[in-house]
Amino acid sequence: MARKKSRLETFFSLSRHRKRWGGGKHSTLAGDLQPLKERRVEPSDKVHYPGHIASIDDHVANLRIEFAGKPELVFEHAKLIVLIRREFDIPGNYARFRRLWDEETDFLCEHLNLRWLLSAADTFADHDADPTARAIAMMTSVFATTVKIYETDRFIFGRASETPIPERMTDLRENRRHLFEGMRMFLVGSGDTLRNMRWRLEPFFDQGPAGSLLRTLYDRFQANDTAFRRFAALHERDRTRW
Repeated sequence: MARKKSRLETFFSLSRHRKRWGGGKHSTLAGDLQPLKERRVEPSDKVHYPGHIASIDDHVANLRIEFAGKPELVFEHAKLIVLIRREFDIPGNYARFRRLWDEETDFLCEHLNLRWLLSAADTFADHDADPTARAIAMMTSVFATTVKIYETDRFIFGRASETPIPERMTDLRENRRHLFEGMRMFLVGSGDTLRNMRWRLEPFFDQGPAGSLLRTLYDRFQANDTAFRRFAALHERDRTRW
């Protein structure tokens, strides 16, 4: 595994300082957030670039293209995450980020897509002063990253069909197949694993903005094309529905 740079190595990294130059002009947040919720980011005839951009000015300009037509508030949220990732005034910009979540949790959960919800969870996990919020955010991040990894695995190895193989369904029910080291496969159709996981998650859903973020990601993964939705479609036992 690659070694994380020491604080001294990071301090003397020229690229680290370059990626933060000019951050001051972007490091702001309006006192009244309501106009940001109502105003939309203007459309652009430029094409959004998905890769890394060294200049922070160019990065923010590219970000506006990504958020064209969406509320200014979600653009401001993304901009704060970019500044924090580039280590520009982390205390000040994290305070602005946390203010957005404290004041506009429901709005952000409704208008952010999964990419930026995951980025928000990572930001909570990295920087929040409350260890409970950090733990819930880390759980959210691990959950979302696991979905991303296994769905990518499914794509690159060619397992894209949503139609189960009947004989394997029968095999699974009759033989309770093992994965490895004592872990068994999920019993599709009747298993209680996902219902029980949902029950265990529920107390965390009510723990402030980090809990709302976790609930939103969980619900989105039930609605989108993931194993959760595919398995829910095959579930037959009412007592163990999740």
